[in-house]
Amino acid sequence: MKGRRSVLVFLVSFAATASYVRGFVSTCASRQEYCHFLTAKMPIRPRRSNTALNISASTAFGSLPSRTANWHKKRRIQMLKKYPEIKELEQSHSGNIALPLLIASNLSLVVLSVLSASYAVWKVFLLALFPGSILSLWQLQILHDCLHGSMVSKKSTPSPMNKKSLEDRILFWGSMPSVFGYFLYLKFGHLSHHRNVGNSDASLAKLFDSQQEEFEDGDMLFVAHRMRLKGEVGPKVNGVALSVSRTGFDAWMTSRKFNPTLRASINSVIFASSFMFERILLSFNDVIVAIFGKNFFFPNKPESFHAECRTYCLCAIFVRLMIVAIAGSWKALLFLYLSETLWSVPPHPASAMFVTNHGSVTNQDGECRPTSSTYAGSWYSLLTLGTNYHCEHHDFPTIPLNYLHKLHKIAPEFYHISERRSLLSILVGAFSAPEFYACLDANNVELVR
Repeated sequence: MKGRRSVLVFLVSFAATASYVRGFVSTCASRQEYCHFLTAKMPIRPRRSNTALNISASTAFGSLPSRTANWHKKRRIQMLKKYPEIKELEQSHSGNIALPLLIASNLSLVVLSVLSASYAVWKVFLLALFPGSILSLWQLQILHDCLHGSMVSKKSTPSPMNKKSLEDRILFWGSMPSVFGYFLYLKFGHLSHHRNVGNSDASLAKLFDSQQEEFEDGDMLFVAHRMRLKGEVGPKVNGVALSVSRTGFDAWMTSRKFNPTLRASINSVIFASSFMFERILLSFNDVIVAIFGKNFFFPNKPESFHAECRTYCLCAIFVRLMIVAIAGSWKALLFLYLSETLWSVPPHPASAMFVTNHGSVTNQDGECRPTSSTYAGSWYSLLTLGTNYHCEHHDFPTIPLNYLHKLHKIAPEFYHISERRSLLSILVGAFSAPEFYACLDANNVELVR
């Protein structure tokens, strides 16, 4: 009976998603890669231009980019001078690969979430661990490519404004299905992350109290669970800091009297617990935002921020309810929740690059490197869809995900290939002795005026 039910559930879910695919194909323009329905009018503002391209521009947070942003700018200048062929990589795009893969990943997440209804909880966990977590990570990486303007070809749309509008629609609808999702972070926190990463004036308190639409550095919301930061903690209620991430981090075992492996094991469990618990709370917060039209964690942000949060939450919750209705079980949401979170925490292989991409590694010359990549072979690059080339990405934010490995090969001396370590040793190092985020405690990152 279980086998028959699984087949029936699969057919129903496939039929539900087939209309989406049929509509996608039938409304395609003469250029077969993209579709008119993505550019239909909807209550979403056009995204700001990719300010990572002009990293020296003034921002609402500061008149100058952070030291880390300047560190990458200096490297970029050096590499372009030595290897002018890198410019060709910046002109390429990933759309022919990325868009079909995004559709396939999202539809697979829908089908697998519906199928999860017929499985025991432990089987749902295994299904989310693989392939669910990989599909969710691919969703993030492809949307991230879209955000930086390296997914859609400039020749596919008649004007730059239409290109940005198309990318916004892909970013919005491509973030579903999800339980918490990646849209709000990408929309409001990632491009500003490139400008402000490692900014010594940034703090969690400022991020939550800010009046500007963008987050000062969206990545601080994640690294607060696992890295040392400076400044006051937020958010605050009646002057009292209520931070799941910092409460968890403060509980880490840091005494050198204990074995590094033991410290890493205990700290990784604490990290996974606080990170996944916070994601549960945020998924409930989506419901509050949808009902009241305001994200109360950010009370001072402009109305445009809250309006877009509400629009996304309403649409995302509708998709979740549709999936639960088809599946007939809460396990569908459990699968999506685990798929979104498991790749970020140990012992998942992808977590090695997630928890170490902005640390305070000191090289042989005594220079603090605020951004790191994780090199573990071709299989790892495929598993993470190029997310592991993180330093390469910050050097050249508009190079598509499927060309970052070429940048790595063109300029190998800039990326310390000889410093490869096992994924286990990376995780033990990250959780036994937590570092400052993006060289926040270093003073040797030279500014480029």
